[in-house]
Amino acid sequence: MGSARRRTTVAVGAASGVLLLAGAIMVQQSPAFAATPVNLGTATSYSVLAATTVTNTGPTTLQRDLGLSPGTAITGFPPGIAAGTTHAADAVALQAQSDLTTAYNNAAGQPLTATVSGDLVGQTLVEGVYKSTSSLALSGQLTLDGQGNPASVFVFQVASTLITASASSIIFINGAQACNVFWQVGSSATLGTASSFKGSILALTSITAQTNAVVEGRLLARNGQVSLDTNVVTTPACVTTPTTSAPPVTATATPTVTPTETVTATATATPTVTATETVTATATATPTATATPTVTATETTTATATATPTATATETETATATATATQTAPATATATATSTQTAPATRPTESTIATNQGVPLAGTGRNQGTNVDTAVALSRTGSMPQTTILGTVFVGLGGVGIVFLATRLLMNGRRGSRQE
Repeated sequence: MGSARRRTTVAVGAASGVLLLAGAIMVQQSPAFAATPVNLGTATSYSVLAATTVTNTGPTTLQRDLGLSPGTAITGFPPGIAAGTTHAADAVALQAQSDLTTAYNNAAGQPLTATVSGDLVGQTLVEGVYKSTSSLALSGQLTLDGQGNPASVFVFQVASTLITASASSIIFINGAQACNVFWQVGSSATLGTASSFKGSILALTSITAQTNAVVEGRLLARNGQVSLDTNVVTTPACVTTPTTSAPPVTATATPTVTPTETVTATATATPTVTATETVTATATATPTATATPTVTATETTTATATATPTATATETETATATATATQTAPATATATATSTQTAPATRPTESTIATNQGVPLAGTGRNQGTNVDTAVALSRTGSMPQTTILGTVFVGLGGVGIVFLATRLLMNGRRGSRQE
């Protein structure tokens, strides 16, 4: 019973520890208080809104409305240009001032995320509420990081003045937007010459933009004036769709198989011994020299080299020699020569010899010489006895068989010695 209670106590304690650890991690990963967007009401449509006066020097450009209430004096337009509507001491400007007061109080009352002081130069801040108990300055570059969230909100609560130096700048990274940056200033704000400022200034008193200062946001003064000098004030709308990153693109190498034709040049000499009734001497790309013993002597227009035996025999003996040469680009040329004589034991005539010398057998280069030698040899030997040819073949085959048997016996002997 006691052991069961102890196990239950240990389990509950472990679970509580895990929950506390998870809570601590979540608190570390998120700001103490997240900033919320400040609702400007009808003041949203204004690039510049003041209470007493609006003065301008040079070709200032306002992207949206220009308003003044309860004052009536707006000077310097032109040469300044307000792309929107100008409202001076009318009900529209009065309502805008009322909405500005509500927005100012909302920004000032948000619980802080962190405190800041002095100069913001060189800092990178993420979304949140940043409070300064006195004046705040910017002498160089301030970076606001949206961390991939275009809806990230930055609220700066400045108890006294806000002053930026000449050529100072605020830059955005990772989705931060000027429409979600709010500067609640407890006194007056001054933007230095040629500075680049981002966000909406909600000043209790006055705002001064020095020469060539560029503002991406709004200049809204509750109780005082707004002074301009060759400035550009743009008020872009917010992008509410979360920023999504495209999936990474993977480059895949696809192997390509390319068929390759391999050309092989092969020279092959194939001697062939054939016994037929007709012996023909033929020179082609596969040259064949044939000697034919017949009883009739006939000379054709094709070149013929023939030797006729001295006696007519009932059984005709034929010797055929074939030399085959294979190349990549075969070429076939055929010349057939047939010579037949009726008189036995007759030597070749001079005309026949002349014919053989005048018309070479087919083939070129090395093959041509081989063809001629073969034809002359056949013409000299006439009909080689069949028994001599067959005997030569059998002797060759017998020699191969003896070598093969000797090799096998030697291999068997070695195997037997290894096994022992």
